[in-house]
Amino acid sequence: MVSAAEINIYTTREPQLIQPLIEAFTASSGTKVNAVFLKDGLAERVATEGESSPADLLMTVDAGNLVDLVEKGITQPVDSAVLSDAIPEQLRDANGHWFGLSMRARVIYAAKDLDLATFNYEELADPKWKGKICIRSGQHPYNTALFAAYLAHHGAEETEKWLTAVKDNLARKAAGGDRDGAKDILGGICDIAVANSYYVGLMRSGKGGEDQVKWAEAIKVVLPTFKDGGTQVNISGAAVAKHSPNKADAVKFLEYLVSDEAQKIYAEANYEYPVKVNVAADPIIASFGELKIDSKPLSEVVSHRKQASELVDKVGFDN
Repeated sequence: MVSAAEINIYTTREPQLIQPLIEAFTASSGTKVNAVFLKDGLAERVATEGESSPADLLMTVDAGNLVDLVEKGITQPVDSAVLSDAIPEQLRDANGHWFGLSMRARVIYAAKDLDLATFNYEELADPKWKGKICIRSGQHPYNTALFAAYLAHHGAEETEKWLTAVKDNLARKAAGGDRDGAKDILGGICDIAVANSYYVGLMRSGKGGEDQVKWAEAIKVVLPTFKDGGTQVNISGAAVAKHSPNKADAVKFLEYLVSDEAQKIYAEANYEYPVKVNVAADPIIASFGELKIDSKPLSEVVSHRKQASELVDKVGFDN
């Protein structure tokens, strides 16, 4: 008797986001998926387990974390036409070590009555926004990713000037969370905020409670772009572990995750953008308009993370 196929995934994603995908894959393929949910320390655990690690697939959020897995030598390349055809080139590793599976965009929350239909990230430095911008800590990964993308577009000198000007435009200290930007717009503290797209889905849907519905009602969302590019996005993604004992089935699960069915689950579970072009986002997210993804490869953006963090400190962004 041949035993049923089985794979093991290590993930930092929340169980309620992953479980529906696991159940759907098992139902369609018969492959059993064992999930180990980790708050942090994923790379350290796999490295410690070494060649005896049972991990087949490593799933996490943020392109930087995926690149870190590769740099720690705990992934292996995958050559799959299914993955290459489904995932835009800038959202996957050039050598097949990691793949983006869902996206969130770094957007502008704007006061509902503000006459603002389009926006460039460069405009955050415009003096007309002095005392009118809210943002969380510049050292938060969401913002270092945005600043790293700015570096990829404009270089260090221009980015430092821009960061200094953005700091001068802040309505309050760079702190709190993304949803606080919507709350503070409602409270009249700021006119615009820099935040992630999916939080609007969580607020407007009522999943965050009645107060957050009111915050969301006070704002509209504008999809900003770089003047010479598109909207900055970050991803959740996955990589096949270097010592995967079940690589073939792990790749099948990865390929399932870019199927129309799985991409729809991603869109509905956490208001994330599907990476697959022909799969619709949740209606709340789709209402923002067409997302034009920035063309800079995420691997290039990630390479500027350290410099972005250093510039945040240099200009005293969080002071």
